[in-house]
Amino acid sequence: MLRWGSPGRRWALAWGDGGFRQRRGSPTGSASNRVRGQSSGAQQLLDTAQKPRKGKHEWAALVGLEIHAQISSNSKLFSGSQVRFAAPPNSLVSFFDASLPGTLPVLNRRCVEAAVMTGLALNCHINKKSLFDRKHYFYADLPAGYQITQQRLPIAVNGSLTYSICTGKKQSQMITKTVRIKQIQLEQDSGKSLHDDLRSQTLIDLNRAGVGLLEVVLEPDMSCGEEAATAVRELQLILQALGTSQANMAEGQLRVDANISVHHPGEPWGIRTEVKNLNSIKFLAKAIDYEIQRQIDELENGGEILNETRSFDYKLGCTMPMRDKEGKQDYRFMPEPNLPPLLLYDATSLPAGTDSQQVINIDQIRERLPELPRVTRERLIQQYGMLPEHGFALLRMRGQGPRLLSLKDINYLLHSASDKLDKRQTFELMYNEPRLPGCFFAQNCDFREESGKYNLKIPFLYQLSP
Repeated sequence: MLRWGSPGRRWALAWGDGGFRQRRGSPTGSASNRVRGQSSGAQQLLDTAQKPRKGKHEWAALVGLEIHAQISSNSKLFSGSQVRFAAPPNSLVSFFDASLPGTLPVLNRRCVEAAVMTGLALNCHINKKSLFDRKHYFYADLPAGYQITQQRLPIAVNGSLTYSICTGKKQSQMITKTVRIKQIQLEQDSGKSLHDDLRSQTLIDLNRAGVGLLEVVLEPDMSCGEEAATAVRELQLILQALGTSQANMAEGQLRVDANISVHHPGEPWGIRTEVKNLNSIKFLAKAIDYEIQRQIDELENGGEILNETRSFDYKLGCTMPMRDKEGKQDYRFMPEPNLPPLLLYDATSLPAGTDSQQVINIDQIRERLPELPRVTRERLIQQYGMLPEHGFALLRMRGQGPRLLSLKDINYLLHSASDKLDKRQTFELMYNEPRLPGCFFAQNCDFREESGKYNLKIPFLYQLSP
């Protein structure tokens, strides 16, 4: 797990005669100062992109994302091995996971249903026929020497993800944007390499090998780190609402690769770089903004951008080169010979007399779709007269996982949700909305109104942290 060990330094983006310039500020103090610095830098990117200045060199950035979400399933994608976080090393490995000769893959129904449900929630076209392929490359944590994925014909294509960005001095203005989804595909996860620098050796843990992944490929429709981070956050909330993935980035259940390039408006796109394995939304935004500025500085100084893979050093706050991609790697894709085509059905194509347990019905999965975060926000605004930014904040709080609420959260729910909410509406909001974090608090505490104020009698078991 990555932790921020010491106060960092703030990077701001400014406009100079040659384009964007980067200023390195003094070490930041409180967390609120760091947040203000980050949001202002991202806001300046948005404002500059919307208001290009005449006579200056203009730059436009393009950001595309490849998001890998671990599917919530009791077993792996092609084997019966259990899926559990923080299990003892190599304790959840089947013969197939270890790639022993003679073992064959057996497709996990739950993983297919999760992929279909996610595709429907993201407005994708679900392919009734999809194919599995082998992607060959050698690495120590990939015992078979190839990964089973869906390169030719994935399970879902041509979707969209709508997200909202808070702007303005008080974050009170909402800008709604949409990013296209190229495809969603099923694939295996690899094992985990544990590097021991002290002994100069690497150990391999195959517990994660073969775990089912959803790879969601977003088109380069974003232009800065804030947009990318907000899109990933919205996708995270959707996956959690669907139950298709816990999407806990701290446990590696959601990992992001960012493809970034810059160019002058009206000219061909520039050469892109890929920043791999970003496992924090905050670091995702920082890595993208830094890489955009690095490429602009490199080009303005007469250099060139290499097609390479980079990593983000969260301690230094910069990206570092990992490997060169100039020589395109040949993955030697080939059809997976041990898996037939994956066939899905709907109400019109389902053969008569077919056992519903033996097939996957797209229409039945569509009927099970829960209320999505965007719909929940709209309902809160209409039903309770809540301001859009407050509904956005409440849903964002809910996605942080089960936890005891702090007094700050409770005060926000009680007093700051909206001026239009009276006491009865606030209580109903906290008690009857299971999607909001206040529901946990409300159902375990005694609410009484005394002299126009709430008197909260809190059991010792549910005592709140200050």
